[in-house]
Amino acid sequence: MSDSKAQLFTLIALLVGAGVGLAGSQGSVALGAFPLYALGGAVIYLIHWLAFIPAWKHQTEHYFDLTGSIAYISTLALTAIAHPALDTRGLVLCLLIMIWAARLGSFLFTRVKREGGDRRFDPIKIQFWRFFLTWTLSGTWVYVTMAPGLAAINSAEAAGFDAFFAAGLILWLGGFAFEVIADRQKTRFRADPANKDRFITSGLWSISRHPNYLGEITLWIGIAVIAFPALSGWQYLTLISPVFVIFLLTRVSGINMLERSGQKRWGDDPAYQAYLDATPSLVPFIGKKGG
Repeated sequence: MSDSKAQLFTLIALLVGAGVGLAGSQGSVALGAFPLYALGGAVIYLIHWLAFIPAWKHQTEHYFDLTGSIAYISTLALTAIAHPALDTRGLVLCLLIMIWAARLGSFLFTRVKREGGDRRFDPIKIQFWRFFLTWTLSGTWVYVTMAPGLAAINSAEAAGFDAFFAAGLILWLGGFAFEVIADRQKTRFRADPANKDRFITSGLWSISRHPNYLGEITLWIGIAVIAFPALSGWQYLTLISPVFVIFLLTRVSGINMLERSGQKRWGDDPAYQAYLDATPSLVPFIGKKGG
């Protein structure tokens, strides 16, 4: 990717973040003259850009995923502390997102340290603007994914317990459990020397080729459902979050990248092709190859 293209995509990522910031700030409680929702977005990008400096200097991606988790947790902590009257729905949303971010961030950080790096970054981290784009995109990912949750937490509209709260919590718990179990199953599979250079087909991976992504998508839908009753006006635009997550994980950086990598490694293996034919890409029992 050329420098000019990376700079253009960086600008687009920031414009997306700014749009989400404007929408979520409508009806947000304020800290002084600034909507708390918008301040949260500023914190997210600032953390990513500060972390980028040593990452570029030392040409390392080891702290990339951990930085995203720190951005989630720091923004929510700021919100919880600065909010004048955080209600129960807002407190639960804070806790759910923090728990997810802490778990996934520590998991990914441990994995990258154990494996010595993430080879996807090898061609990226040697190009300044492309590497900077990656960190900026991560900031946008953090802001957009938790957009409805953060808007509801900061909303001046109070909303008590209702069917949306219960349904969203069930979705979050199911999605979180699915993601954690899938990650643990794959970690144990890879830790066995007998499985070196093999692909996993056991556990949740027998009914979905990407069960961890299914779990992540489901839990973010749960966050949006919990948040919905506390939103108003332009804040409803923040409900783009689960659509954004689905699009990126299924069409951009998630499943597509892993499927291409899998074809390069095992494309000539009949057992791998049989696994693709028999196992849905994402949702168990729905669709087969390419579904």
